[in-house]
Amino acid sequence: MYPYRSSLDRLKKEIRDVPDFPKPGVLFKDITPILVDAQLFRLAVTVFVERYQRKTIDKIAAIDARGFVFAGAVAHVLGVGLILIRKKGKLPYKTISVDYDLEYGHNTLEMHVDSVKKDEKVIIIDDVLATGGTAGAAANLVEKAGGKVVELAFLLELTFLNGRERLGDRPIYAAIEYP
Repeated sequence: MYPYRSSLDRLKKEIRDVPDFPKPGVLFKDITPILVDAQLFRLAVTVFVERYQRKTIDKIAAIDARGFVFAGAVAHVLGVGLILIRKKGKLPYKTISVDYDLEYGHNTLEMHVDSVKKDEKVIIIDDVLATGGTAGAAANLVEKAGGKVVELAFLLELTFLNGRERLGDRPIYAAIEYP
């Protein structure tokens, strides 16, 4: 079954470390080298498509902003709807919102009120699972609207930050893990 370990190793090799971004002491995992290479980008999207093509899902939810890149491509290939989950004030129509805490502050996520219908099965996609705050808020938002979170999916997970703990018992998939 796809993805083969060598494919994931190829993707992991291209993730760039950027020290002291966005603040001193943080080692940022930069996925943009994957995005600018057509073959690597296709490979990353295929990782998600292969995982979900045989599952019954109604929509893919994308977390602002890098989650949009992967989720849009995956939704297109799977032929399902795309939900945009954005920071407060970025969506033009009526929204529902969820507030959440970050390690360095507070934020709000929103989505349009008509994005999810009751009992729709939703996969939430983002690029990185770090502390889990944003992903947890996105899941809460989908559930608040009446949707069912089938799985939260990430290209990579920073396991040392224990983000899974903030996501409760929801199913989680991370293609690449950094211990």
